[in-house]
Amino acid sequence: MNAGLVIVWLSNRPYQKQTKQNSLLYISVIIPVRNEAGNIINLLKDLENQSYPKDRFEVIVANDDSTDNTLILLESFQKTTSLRLIINSLSTEGNNASPKKRAINSSIQLAHGDLIVTTDGDCKVGERWLETIAHFQAEKKAYLISAPVTFINADGFLKSLWQKIQTIEFSSLIGSGACAMLIRKPNMCNGANLAYLKSVFHEVGGFAGNDNLASGDDEFLMHKIADRFPEHIHFLKSQDVIVETQSHESLKSFYYQRKRWASKWKHYNNPITTALAVFIFLANFSLIVVATLYLFQQIDVVNLLIIFSLKFSAELLFLILVLSFLRKKSLIWLIPFVQLIYPFYVSFFGLVAQGKNEYIWKGRKLR
Repeated sequence: MNAGLVIVWLSNRPYQKQTKQNSLLYISVIIPVRNEAGNIINLLKDLENQSYPKDRFEVIVANDDSTDNTLILLESFQKTTSLRLIINSLSTEGNNASPKKRAINSSIQLAHGDLIVTTDGDCKVGERWLETIAHFQAEKKAYLISAPVTFINADGFLKSLWQKIQTIEFSSLIGSGACAMLIRKPNMCNGANLAYLKSVFHEVGGFAGNDNLASGDDEFLMHKIADRFPEHIHFLKSQDVIVETQSHESLKSFYYQRKRWASKWKHYNNPITTALAVFIFLANFSLIVVATLYLFQQIDVVNLLIIFSLKFSAELLFLILVLSFLRKKSLIWLIPFVQLIYPFYVSFFGLVAQGKNEYIWKGRKLR
């Protein structure tokens, strides 16, 4: 499988703008936030510096009942910015089973743009982010575009090491999701860097059908669009659109997020996607079984090394390629360590996700 990922990744060159487009879509950037006082202004300043004309996009920040200074900062920034900035203050009443979907859905109702681009309040974007997405959409006639996400570099040795491990693990998800999309078999994407046509969002019914689930504002929507319009789903492989986000500072927050992600596979309607999730779990769990058999002298060291080499060699090359693309070459030395713990990580969350699905997100307990 990993060898196949390498082939797919290498066979798809990074995107380069082909022609000058005269009629690019008006964009609505939607940013759901809750308690992002420490980050949101930095993101808005990145949006101020976009190469895409300011009269061709708007920014909608959906403030989901923040208890810090997020709203005060937004209102102050709104008075001085050259951006068309809309503050969507969400009511504390109503269905909060999936607050992020509610924030995006209500913001789409306010949006003037034909192309919806979503990201998160703790992200950083490059100056050619929107321009590249707009040109790619026009050239490919894309209905949904998934783009790369990685983590912002952390300071301090222990914090930095924890962030580096997360970056490598996360890059495997971004890379494998990209390859699946490149071969028209999409299975995952990330709402921190996602674009889709507003008309298509409405045509497939938006988040209806999974709006009671805390997670999946990105993947469930992607699956609905892919079922109807598989040829119009694209991954944008370009360093100009890499979005950087904050890694988890604590094991607890990391645990809740990965548990939330792992639990989604039970709700997939696509049998191929479900089968892939099960296959990934079994492939990693089998390595633990093989290591256990070796400890009890049921297989010899030669067979153990052959099995692990087959798994890790192609995976190592794939991670090197993805990390290099994400401008994280300095982390390559840490890949073997992450590879050793990865089977335990996948198996653990695959089993935990079968239990009671409760999560803590932004100070809220969700299901």
